[in-house]
Amino acid sequence: MITPKDKEKLIGQYRVHDSDTGSPEVQVALLSEQIDTLLSHLKKHSHDFHSKRGLLKMVAKRRQLLAHLKREDEARYNKLIKKVGLKK
Repeated sequence: MITPKDKEKLIGQYRVHDSDTGSPEVQVALLSEQIDTLLSHLKKHSHDFHSKRGLLKMVAKRRQLLAHLKREDEARYNKLIKKVGLKK
């Protein structure tokens, strides 16, 4: 679980403009952080099937957001991929 302080820091780091909280860049960054947290949980608790399902849903949502961003503006997509540290 991401603390509100960490969430605010991520939003500040990835926002496009001052009042931005919902752009694809911010959403992908938040989902990536949640995915990393959940992966570390699942390494310890491998039989937590409810969390595995949540992880798959988050990965699918992030994939949709990245596909949308790539369709709309490929330069922003490439910049985000490098900044978050994802593979193409």
